[in-house]
Amino acid sequence: MKIDWIAKLRHLLQVIAFCLAIAAIHYAFRPHKAYEVALFYSLSIGLLSWFLIDFGRHFFPSSEETGWPAGLAGVALPAVGNVLGFLGGTSITNAWFGFASWYRYDAVELRVTAGVTVLSALAITYFFYTRGKSAWLQAKVSEVRSQASEAQLKLLETQLEPHMLFNTLANLRVLIGTDPARAQDMLDRMIAYLRSTEHPLANEFDRLRDYLELMAVRMGPRLAYTLELPDGLREAPVPPLLLQPLVENAIRHGLEPKVEGGHILVSARCTGRDGRTPGTQRLVIEVTDTGVGLPPVLPPAGPGQSFGLAQARERLATLYGADGTIDLIATSTGGTSAMAVFPLQLPSQP
Repeated sequence: MKIDWIAKLRHLLQVIAFCLAIAAIHYAFRPHKAYEVALFYSLSIGLLSWFLIDFGRHFFPSSEETGWPAGLAGVALPAVGNVLGFLGGTSITNAWFGFASWYRYDAVELRVTAGVTVLSALAITYFFYTRGKSAWLQAKVSEVRSQASEAQLKLLETQLEPHMLFNTLANLRVLIGTDPARAQDMLDRMIAYLRSTEHPLANEFDRLRDYLELMAVRMGPRLAYTLELPDGLREAPVPPLLLQPLVENAIRHGLEPKVEGGHILVSARCTGRDGRTPGTQRLVIEVTDTGVGLPPVLPPAGPGQSFGLAQARERLATLYGADGTIDLIATSTGGTSAMAVFPLQLPSQP
């Protein structure tokens, strides 16, 4: 029988809060009675009932949805626990104050006390029942969202990888007959690219370097690149396959249409706290090219039309909501800069 003691402590504090409220209600209706007596009754009955129910439920099979005993036990346990808690808590308080009878009440007062106890017990039991079910539903929603994000990533991988691989294999087929040395280098880079599955930013940059080397074999001197990654951001976690579609977009729409090609700069930096999410630092990754620049009207997302950029935006939105954005900016030199911004979560140091 495994017990979550943190949850038990939380339940204990919640029951104490309920008991204090019930004692205050008792005192409000009977101010001629000492408050400490009402408080002692409320705490004795409430804590004993909680102990019997919250620990007693571990001796019965529980529903996965609520953590509450299933079937008849789910009804009998709170009923028996509250009755025993009322009788035991009242007896304890009577013994402590030296009362000869329950709370020295007449029949009317005793019925009122019993009625308040029953209503309070029902309210508290329902509170914990619904909290348990709500926690289970929230866990299920988080699980479904996680599975959806993972499925979306797998779909993105199946959509992006073949496009790059087909182009690479086509160039590899030509190079095997014309330049075996470059073909061997291209094959080695492709193997390194496919083996990289880690998600720290340093690994993502390593994977991007392999991808750019593959593209450099195909484009030759028309493609130059620079990667700038500060040491302090090497372990920053990032979504996999985030940079490759941004760079692919820069090559396809920026450098390839330009006869002389151009240069791509990929850099990362950390910004301070901003107004979007108070207390949160943000990671900024920029992919800047010296290509033909932005057209007057951006093409719609689709096959061959900024597909990777649209998918990267959607993934950041899925993971970070409004805190994850990608913006295209025209540079002063005539090229384009794609800027991805999302919350920075550096791993804690041991």
